[in-house]
Amino acid sequence: MKTNLPFKIAPESICILRLSALGDVCNMVPIVRTLRKHWPRTRVTWVIGRVEHQLVGDIEGIEFIEYDKKSGLVGVVKLRKKMVGRRFSVLLQMQSALRASLISLAIPAQIRLGFLPRMAKDFQWLFTHATTKALRHPHVIDGYFSFLAAIGLDQRELVWDIPIPKDARTYVDRRIGGMKRDYLVVSPCASVRFRNWRNWPVRKYAQIIDYAFHRYGLQTILTGGSTEEEMEIGRRIRHHSTHPPVNLIGQTSIKQLLALIERSVAVISPDSGPIHLANAQGVPPIGFYVAGNPLRGGPYLFQKWVVNAYPEAVLKTFGKSVDEVRWGKRVRDPEAIEFVSVAAVKEKIDAVIAERNIIK
Repeated sequence: MKTNLPFKIAPESICILRLSALGDVCNMVPIVRTLRKHWPRTRVTWVIGRVEHQLVGDIEGIEFIEYDKKSGLVGVVKLRKKMVGRRFSVLLQMQSALRASLISLAIPAQIRLGFLPRMAKDFQWLFTHATTKALRHPHVIDGYFSFLAAIGLDQRELVWDIPIPKDARTYVDRRIGGMKRDYLVVSPCASVRFRNWRNWPVRKYAQIIDYAFHRYGLQTILTGGSTEEEMEIGRRIRHHSTHPPVNLIGQTSIKQLLALIERSVAVISPDSGPIHLANAQGVPPIGFYVAGNPLRGGPYLFQKWVVNAYPEAVLKTFGKSVDEVRWGKRVRDPEAIEFVSVAAVKEKIDAVIAERNIIK
């Protein structure tokens, strides 16, 4: 099919399909900021997951259509009804997964743009009319921007400015208002999933928390979801710490978490959403990268703060260097997280303190 891309003038309407996950949706914000600044008359609609909508749904100038990922076929039918009478100039299928591709069939569009086949998964190219161009070793955000280049917008606005409502900041004031110390945010758990091997041992978190307090006088606040696994990890970290952290696991909304991160010295976490929220807030993200390459999926603006144990994990698992494996190759080894040492995390904390000139 001839697609007439790139557009010679700004299109009338664009629909973005990116449902999840939290970190990926956070990394999408510069895309919509760029669209709004450079094509202000183009109507932009974003089909997004229910939880992720809580993060970005109050960004002005974007129409959000919430899709509940648990709704199955019923959700697709509801989405189709919402699309009656519409036909977008282009659909940007920015989630390469079979579920997203099936959902895309409910969205009427003149042109359907997806990832280059070697970057796509689950045969996404069967659901699209055109694809993005090849990039050499791109970060995921570079991959997102390649969609804009494909439709004729070769600009980049690396701006997040995710709104934080007043009540979220009020909540943080109430919970930590009496704290007279600077603090770290530690989000110890990656998203719960089958064979999740990205979580660092509890005792190592406790060592870092005690180090930050005794060396720099930093308090620590634990954050995370409300699953029983996360709650138990929080309890165990407190048990092993000589200076127990404030435990807010399961007690913050996404906006409240943003407000908490906004005022923190740094965020410590495995490769997960809070690392990207910190990146968006300009807060040093000390992320643990073992399963994935941070040059592809790490904090875009703050690579220098990550603990990158991916090369060691790749060598142990595949017997190869990073340059010898496919870009984006995942490591699925339950022992690989041990490559993240306490000493390496302490070094990152030391560097953050030195740069931010925080004195005990």
